[in-house]
Amino acid sequence: MRLSGPQVWISVGVATLVLSLWEAGCSGLSAEAGPPPRPPGAPRGPGSAHHRQKRSWVWNQFFVLEEYTGDDPLYVGKLHSDVDKGEGRVKYVLSGEGASSIFIIDENTGDIHATKRLDREEQAYYTLRAQAVDRASNRPVEPESEFIIKVQDINDNEPKFLDGPYTAGVPEMSPVGTSVVQVAATDADDPTYGNSARVVYSILEGQPYFSVEPKTGIIRTALPNMDREARDQYLLVIMAKDMVGQMGGLSGTTSVTVTLTDVNDNPPRFSRKSYQFTVPESLPVASVVAKIKAADPDVGPNAEMEYRIIDGDGLGLFRVTPDKDTQEGVITLQKGLDYETKATYTLRIEATNRNIDPRFLSLGPFSDTATVRVTVEDVDEPPVFSSPLSRMVVSEAAKVGTIIGTVSAHDPDTSNSAIRYSIDRNTDLERFFNIDAMTGIISTAKQLDREANAVHNITILAMESQDPSQVGKGIAIITVMDINDNAPVFAIEYETFLCESASPGQVIQTISAVDKDEPPSGHRFFFALTAEAAGNLNFTLRDNKDNTASILTKRGGFRRREQSLYRLPILIVDSGTPSLSSTNTLSIRVCDCDSDGVAQSCSAEAYTLPAGLSTGALIAILACVLTLLVLVLLIVTMRRRKKEPLILDEERDVRENIVRYDDEGGGEEDTEAFDMVALRNLNVIRDHKARRDVTPEVPTLFSSRPPPYKSVPDNGIFREFIWDRLKDADVDPSAPPYDSLQTYAFEGSGSVAESLSSLESLSTDSDQNYDYLSDWGPRFKKLADLYGQNEASSIFS
Repeated sequence: MRLSGPQVWISVGVATLVLSLWEAGCSGLSAEAGPPPRPPGAPRGPGSAHHRQKRSWVWNQFFVLEEYTGDDPLYVGKLHSDVDKGEGRVKYVLSGEGASSIFIIDENTGDIHATKRLDREEQAYYTLRAQAVDRASNRPVEPESEFIIKVQDINDNEPKFLDGPYTAGVPEMSPVGTSVVQVAATDADDPTYGNSARVVYSILEGQPYFSVEPKTGIIRTALPNMDREARDQYLLVIMAKDMVGQMGGLSGTTSVTVTLTDVNDNPPRFSRKSYQFTVPESLPVASVVAKIKAADPDVGPNAEMEYRIIDGDGLGLFRVTPDKDTQEGVITLQKGLDYETKATYTLRIEATNRNIDPRFLSLGPFSDTATVRVTVEDVDEPPVFSSPLSRMVVSEAAKVGTIIGTVSAHDPDTSNSAIRYSIDRNTDLERFFNIDAMTGIISTAKQLDREANAVHNITILAMESQDPSQVGKGIAIITVMDINDNAPVFAIEYETFLCESASPGQVIQTISAVDKDEPPSGHRFFFALTAEAAGNLNFTLRDNKDNTASILTKRGGFRRREQSLYRLPILIVDSGTPSLSSTNTLSIRVCDCDSDGVAQSCSAEAYTLPAGLSTGALIAILACVLTLLVLVLLIVTMRRRKKEPLILDEERDVRENIVRYDDEGGGEEDTEAFDMVALRNLNVIRDHKARRDVTPEVPTLFSSRPPPYKSVPDNGIFREFIWDRLKDADVDPSAPPYDSLQTYAFEGSGSVAESLSSLESLSTDSDQNYDYLSDWGPRFKKLADLYGQNEASSIFS
């Protein structure tokens, strides 16, 4: 089988190879052996010298140009078998990649054509198989042979920047030739065939600041001393062209944004050499006095500042620190200002870059100085205590009015106003102390009790007489010294058990004592039996000399049946001056104990009660109790249902008892309408007249019903009201600092006349006597007739 194709006419070299193979195939190759194996994509080149088994196929690779645009199918080549004598008995069959869809073969002549336009970048070669078969029997006349159709490249793809567009940065002031970034373009054409994929680079925009290397695509700086503060960004356009940049080559472009990064090439500079600020003398410590800033065109760490005071008369009074966000120098106050002491201060402040680049030291010193003048304004200041904290001591035995100590304050202003003192009653709610408004002398106002409050922390207010709004505050800590005013008592509530088997001299309880007082040398207690108990035959006491005492038995043979409880009075005396004592009773209960001395039963009734009740008996007792309770509740309920009202019938409408009056009073001038004395003095002694609508009550010794009339209210309620108002006035910051008259209106908690309402007067449970209505004058006559004794008698007669 022989092969021929258009390669013969393409070039002399290709034609020579094809002809050589053709001649080699015509020298009687064997038709039985197929082609030797070879890797796909690497076909054996035409004209290569090798030995193989004899076959009747002559095969090679075909070449076909990509992107063919003709109307007719593109002729690829021709297959021919030696068996084919031109009689039409042999049929050629093509199979493999693209067979029938892209490549077709004339089954009579063996001519191969491409029916579609090919693209080498999509597929560079196709592997096909050819076979000659007998047309009649469809049997192969020769073994199947494989060949390749390779797509030949043309320059049909422009270079592309797959990573573009690019962004890059380069420090400002960089020298010429500093590398910025490297760009790379790829060409999809065959790099092994011609110059279709050989790319060169050039710069279209960005000159004269930058340049690009034609072969590598490295972009470099082309000018020295490029200043970021003048221009910080550049846009470059880079072109890549194939065919080594020759005419007819294809090209592609990309953009490169180059940003100049900052370096510290600018020293800081104050906008002015002198600043002046004014602050009040009342400015609190740690407050901001002023802010100054040294300008620096640099950014980021290159613009960070450090400020310091290098000279002036306020070195210890002021401090300057940088603000990390704004890079300002913040001047703060370290100590209090006083206009009367010094009114002006002068500071010399230096600003320095924190990060200095030694490459640019030649540009000048990276620091600057400025003068700051601070003027203090005079303000009306509150009084100042000579000692903000005063400590005083007073004995809890001090009488009311005892002088404890003195506080002193003065007006720091030049006016030197007089001072008035007072106590902040929020810190002395119980008003234990008083202070002289003019002298500041503190004295006791109540009896003190160290055990209730050992230390009093009160706030003293000092205000100017000319301007009461100016108030200074001081603290007075008053410690109450202890005196021996509390007698010792038992430390706990003792529960003492005595076994019936106790022997004489046995310790049955150890007691101790406590005392609310706190003597400097500590407590020392003495224990003894009282005089009436000292001669008892049952128990004795032994003082252990360590603030404890032991209770011992004098005898044995205690029996619960004879006496189950003993009470032993014990005298406890402290060591104070004068000494105090108290008598405490120790209860001793006789118990039945086990062999270890543990109390088992201490009840005297245990011997008289039965041994015990069974569970059934207890349940029966509980059932009886519950039954009795249910019967009592039923009886009470029935009796309440049968009770009828004494005045109204169930069928009568309540509205029939409403009485309408058309009389009008004479106003405040009608003083004769009723007796004002009778109305005001309701607590006169009246005879208690029995009513017929209720059962009269017999006074008994244990009667708890209150008298029919309320007694005159005690004046204590008014004293309490005035006391509360006085406290409120003392702690009121808006109250005047001098003595003033406070006026209040207070009616008390209720009226002694009680309610005049008649809504509850018809209740059967009421025991109110309305006879006093007849004493109120003609205006209450109708009410007296309705609810008085006579009317009640007529209703129930």
